[in-house]
Amino acid sequence: MKQIKLQPLNQEVEVATESTLLSVLLEQEMNVLQACGGQGRCATCHIYVQSGKEALSPKSEQEILTLSFITTSKENSRLACQARVLQDGLVIEVPQGMYIGSLGELKSLIGKRAQQNLIHPLTGEVLVEEGKLILRSALEKMTEIDSTFTADLSQMLLPSEKSQVLNR
Repeated sequence: MKQIKLQPLNQEVEVATESTLLSVLLEQEMNVLQACGGQGRCATCHIYVQSGKEALSPKSEQEILTLSFITTSKENSRLACQARVLQDGLVIEVPQGMYIGSLGELKSLIGKRAQQNLIHPLTGEVLVEEGKLILRSALEKMTEIDSTFTADLSQMLLPSEKSQVLNR
C-alpha cells in the first residue's frame, strides 16, 4: 500500500501499489466523467502532480498525445486513468470544475449561473467560468472546439484509430 495526498481536499489516502489514479479518485467518490472509458483519449481525468512525479508510472505515447491537445495541460499534467501509483510521496491536484458530458447537457444549463467552472471534456478548456451566466455562445464554443480537436487528432492517428475517433 502507498500513501498519496489529494488537493485541494487536503486528504491523505492509502492505495494499492499499481492502482491507477483514476481508481483512487473514484474510490474517494470524486465525480470523474471518464468520457473515453479510461482509454487515455480525453481530458476528463486530467490532474496535476504537485510533487512526487517519480512515484508514478511513466507517461505512455497515448497519454503524451492526449495531453498535447489539452489546453490546460502543463509539464506536471497527467491523465489519472493512465498513471499508476508505484511509490509513496505523491501529491496530486484535481482541477476545479465540472466536465460537460455533451452539448445537450450544456444546452440544459443555458440561462443559469455556473456553480463551478464548466470544462470541455476533450481539451480541458474552461467553457464558462464559475459564477458567470451560461449563454448560447458556450454551445458554439464547444462545437468549435470539438471540430478543431477532431480534425487535429485525426491527422495524427493511424487509419484504424481515425474511425474510432470520428465515430464517437
